[in-house]
Amino acid sequence: MIDQIFVALKHWLVELAPNPCQPLLSALIDVAAIIGVFATLFAITTILERKGLGRIQNRYGPNRVGPFGVLQPLADGIKALIKEDLVPRGADRVVHFLAPLVLVTPVFLALAVVPVGRNMVAMDIDAGVLFFFAVGAATELSVFMAGWSSRNKYSLLGAMRALAQMISYEVPLILSAVTVIMIAGSLSTVKIIEAQAGYAGGLPRWFVLTPWGLAGFILFMIAATAESNRSPFDLPEGESEIIAGYYIEYSGFKFALFFLGEYIGMFAVSGLAITLFLGGWHAPFPFLTWVPSYIWFFGKLLVLPAAFIWVRGTQPRLRMDQLMNFAWKFMLPMALVNLVAAGLWRFLDPGFSRWVVCSFLVLGPYILLGRGLFQRKHLGKRIYRYAE
Repeated sequence: MIDQIFVALKHWLVELAPNPCQPLLSALIDVAAIIGVFATLFAITTILERKGLGRIQNRYGPNRVGPFGVLQPLADGIKALIKEDLVPRGADRVVHFLAPLVLVTPVFLALAVVPVGRNMVAMDIDAGVLFFFAVGAATELSVFMAGWSSRNKYSLLGAMRALAQMISYEVPLILSAVTVIMIAGSLSTVKIIEAQAGYAGGLPRWFVLTPWGLAGFILFMIAATAESNRSPFDLPEGESEIIAGYYIEYSGFKFALFFLGEYIGMFAVSGLAITLFLGGWHAPFPFLTWVPSYIWFFGKLLVLPAAFIWVRGTQPRLRMDQLMNFAWKFMLPMALVNLVAAGLWRFLDPGFSRWVVCSFLVLGPYILLGRGLFQRKHLGKRIYRYAE
């Protein structure tokens, strides 16, 4: 069966090794597959993002290296490898060297608990979601290491900004995931996907197709955008005031590792969002179940980064006070309200009344909190004037 071809290939390779070496070989194959697949996705996404932003901004984008510029990621990689590695004289060289490694390693570890297809998960553990958030917290440490070890005030300011932002938005990120854990009754990513199996009335039983699931998915993706330092939440890299943020003193391959870590982190949170809310590797309609499960997962995975790119090309950067107010005065209360909505959904009898109650419980606070954020803010209509 084509759906299990990669699983069968792995088992065949593992059985070729002696019995004592089989667990180690199995782990090495999983590691190589994760790094190879997602590093390739990173290269593809960079060229698609630059092309997409070019079209949004009415320009061509990369079009010199290879046909239509498709070899630009390869040129960028070669440039990063051969570029001189400069370290500030007063920097802590050991910490300065370790910071990008501490950023990249946890995001690849987080991908180990994300099922990319039927029977295709590197680590099927009972506390998969907990493991994902636990190893993801190490990225905050790496950001502080980079900012502090560089001995640069702009670098340290960027690190402090990043830490404030990441800690603030990590709270609603986790709370929005807790709603799924409550309904599924498990922390296992595999069992969460199993809880979304099947169809009702021709529609999938994905959690996103419920009032609390839709609200949780939107909250999760907004918080994930901030956690990934993506626009409009890219304040740690504010070029206008802190030049490049916490990695301003990095060059060459170390800088490329930070770039790689941010993109792999974006893939990781997108993969978790697919697992929690979008049915994982399940097909959207019953008549499409013949398509291999991993095709559905990676198809969904390409859609979410495309949304990140779209937002980056169309939304302006927020101010720091707007960023923090939005996290603590809107995102956190909405995430707590959504927990109550998910609890009611679990215990109310199935039917129209359950939809009405949970929808009202989500929409009411949304309207009230939104008005609270904009009260006493006189926002006039924007008028754009173009030079002639």
